[in-house]
Amino acid sequence: MLIFVGAVALVSAAAIILNSCNKKADEISETDSKKIRPKKEIQKTAEENNSGLPEIAENNKRIIYLTFDDGPNNGTKNLLKIVHQRKIPVTAFVVAKHVYGSSFQKDEFEILKNDSLIEVANHSFSHAENKYSRFYENPEKVIADFNRAKDSLQLKNNYARTPGRNIWRTVNIHSTDIKKSVKAADELEKSGYKLIGWDLEWKPDNTMKLKGNHKEMLRKVDSIFFNDLEKTSRHLVFLTHDQYLNDESSVNELSLFIEGLQKSNRFEFRKISEYPKINDILN
Repeated sequence: MLIFVGAVALVSAAAIILNSCNKKADEISETDSKKIRPKKEIQKTAEENNSGLPEIAENNKRIIYLTFDDGPNNGTKNLLKIVHQRKIPVTAFVVAKHVYGSSFQKDEFEILKNDSLIEVANHSFSHAENKYSRFYENPEKVIADFNRAKDSLQLKNNYARTPGRNIWRTVNIHSTDIKKSVKAADELEKSGYKLIGWDLEWKPDNTMKLKGNHKEMLRKVDSIFFNDLEKTSRHLVFLTHDQYLNDESSVNELSLFIEGLQKSNRFEFRKISEYPKINDILN
């Protein structure tokens, strides 16, 4: 019976690797490059604290990168409230087309851009017009779209996230979730972009509210680290979207999630620019 329970737990943990897009089995592409991971040295206390997560030694903290896609939009103002309430650094992957969607969105972008707690990065100009397969069929169009976003928004870095795809291109991680996107991703890398995907996503329900609750997400974070499922050991990139923060319940759940991580004293929060080897020169 113990063996059976252990097997179920492992299967559940593996299922946490998340993707925004529904994919057929034969569309899954290559995994990230093989990496040497340090042996886990998790030191847990006998009792859990109020966060619901075990504590960990100060010199053994894990790093979490909170990232938010698709802003600026109506949920961005609530993201800003949470960031300042919790006093945490985050990275906002913005869509340039949204910046120019209205005067309100342009003002929100200026706030994001000038906020010391927020790092602004490239999430394309058009968001592929939400027609992802067609978008990635033309690598030149993809590069032009990202360049247009970078130039029009005067972004000073080359950190980028591909719309509708969980793609990584850093000096030591090479991963593409859908085969047909490989060439476009490779061309973006050749153009100097550092592509950042994610390890864990908080998805919405059918009403576009955050699905589930903060306690479930805290358990998923703990499981990913415990089972070494993150792309880089001890570093977890978390994703959700500004537009899911339009209702009081979702805002509260995200705030409680971050509060739980903080109270556990197990984690540090950093911007994407501090991700391991992200600033190394790509070959």
